[in-house]
Amino acid sequence: MYLEQIEKLVVLQKVDGEILVLEEELGSMPRELAELEAKNAEFLERKAVLEDKLDILQTQRKRLDLEIDDNTSRIKKSKNKLMMAGNTREYHAMMREMDNMEKATRNREEEKVALAEELERQTTLLDELQKEHAELTARLDEYQGNLKKRSASARKRLAELQKEREDACVVVPGPVLKRYEFIRERISNPVIVPVTAGVCSGCFIQIPPQAFNDLQKGETILSCPNCQRLIYWCEHFQACDSNLAAAAARTIVPMVDDEDEAGPDDAGYDEEPRYSDDHDGPDDHDADSDDR
Repeated sequence: MYLEQIEKLVVLQKVDGEILVLEEELGSMPRELAELEAKNAEFLERKAVLEDKLDILQTQRKRLDLEIDDNTSRIKKSKNKLMMAGNTREYHAMMREMDNMEKATRNREEEKVALAEELERQTTLLDELQKEHAELTARLDEYQGNLKKRSASARKRLAELQKEREDACVVVPGPVLKRYEFIRERISNPVIVPVTAGVCSGCFIQIPPQAFNDLQKGETILSCPNCQRLIYWCEHFQACDSNLAAAAARTIVPMVDDEDEAGPDDAGYDEEPRYSDDHDGPDDHDADSDDR
């Protein structure tokens, strides 16, 4: 009976783990779509800014062309008038005017060259942006096309898992299931883990010797005194079903820092570790040893 209960709990945990993954996937789909749409909006905004810059630069180039053409025409007219100058004073005045117009024309030519370089740079940026935007648009279209299919598939599988979970919950005894649910609400997955060489596979801390002795007897389901997860001795399933032990091991999430693990106070677990009614807890055992 004990091994059967452990087996059902491990199966239930695997179902819960897959349900959690599917729920996270369903929750992430709208976020991923929103991120792609936000990037698309950003690209459109950047594209509009670049197009405005190009319009301004092209307008400036047209203005410079007109000014250069106008100055060139005025210089030609001044040269014709120069030949008709009646005196030296008029001649020098016309020469100064021509020099000023030629200087202004050179300045406009230099501005035109710089403007052409900037126009080319902005055009290159726009071309690159349009290429990136085309790729993003393709990704967005593909994501939107697959979103409905992925969502339907995930929801279908989730419904199947919910049915499997209901079936597993029927088999697990009420008190055991209540303990499992109580721990699952307070501690991250996994909830039930094997004990190997006296070490809990959930928190990787050695359990007390008396608790390990009780666990090896396989008479009742115990909890790890440190992390409060349900535990079972790996040897039991090596003897009767090695596949189950391997399946359970795959559900273990390694701990990076022991401080991340919720203890009895942090996890809100207000129950003392469970032991068999036929055996004393760690405190009683120590007291008997002191008496002896």
